[in-house]
Amino acid sequence: MHKEKKLLDRLREKIVFKGYSRATEKTYVYWNKEYILFHQKKHPANIGKKEIEEFLTYLAVNKNVSPTTQNQAFNAILFLYKEVLDIDISSWNIQALRAKRKEHLPIVLTKEEVASVIFHMSGIYKLMLQLLYGCGLRMNELLKLRIKDIDFGFDNVYVWDSKSQKDRIVPLPQKIKDDLHIHISTIEKIHQEDIYQGFGEVNLPYGLEKKYPNAGKEFKWQYLFPMKNISKDPKSGRMMRFHILPATFGRNIKQVANRAKIEKRVSAHTFRHSYATHLLQSGIDIKTIQELLGHKDISTTMIYIHIVRELSKNELKSPLDMI
Repeated sequence: MHKEKKLLDRLREKIVFKGYSRATEKTYVYWNKEYILFHQKKHPANIGKKEIEEFLTYLAVNKNVSPTTQNQAFNAILFLYKEVLDIDISSWNIQALRAKRKEHLPIVLTKEEVASVIFHMSGIYKLMLQLLYGCGLRMNELLKLRIKDIDFGFDNVYVWDSKSQKDRIVPLPQKIKDDLHIHISTIEKIHQEDIYQGFGEVNLPYGLEKKYPNAGKEFKWQYLFPMKNISKDPKSGRMMRFHILPATFGRNIKQVANRAKIEKRVSAHTFRHSYATHLLQSGIDIKTIQELLGHKDISTTMIYIHIVRELSKNELKSPLDMI
């Protein structure tokens, strides 16, 4: 038991060192713990290819997990072996029974439906939704934007892609430029008041806090969409102002979609799918869309070609309408 705890602590430290999100930390620790428990707490260094295949097959057959979940578990185990145990298992040719992938196209909204949802949204959440759709962002990318990431001079938004670990640049929608200026001015006043009250600090990406010890109180590092209240950082114990929570923003999107009478399952990611689909419909090439979305593999972006093809079928006339 002592070895397992020590190993998982090392795993946590490595995940933080690599700059991965807390969500990834939680997920990777969970799956590696499940992997270790599945094999009666044997140390992963003492088991290998066969045991990994058994665990992944168990997830697919007995637990009936989705392909995404099974891949998530495998990536977690791969990270443990490579980054913590210094064992490269990429050449092991893991042959587990794969979970069956359900073929389905992501839900997209029409431009009119997007406009309707935005119209029914109000306050800060309206600006957030406009930026989410206008830049094709993932929800976490939107929530983690800092003041410094908005470049009014070049009309760009700088995005840190937590999945591919690369920066990317997307055009700033001109329609919300003035509103963003006003919003940032408001955030600056809040920050100044926080400083006056003895607060004003924000958490920084890994390593920057040591390199720039005073950066956490600089305005440029503050979140673009901060929470209303200051709260305690669970890791450092310091009082900080964090960004708006994903659950809060997601709940607002669903409520407004209902008010707009959108009869589709709408989430924050629906607007990213809609962004890509609308760009493709307007004639933007698939390679450019791949770069704007931050996809590492072009095959991930190709799904939007299938979506546009399916949507184009709506232009076909039924034989009944021809007689």
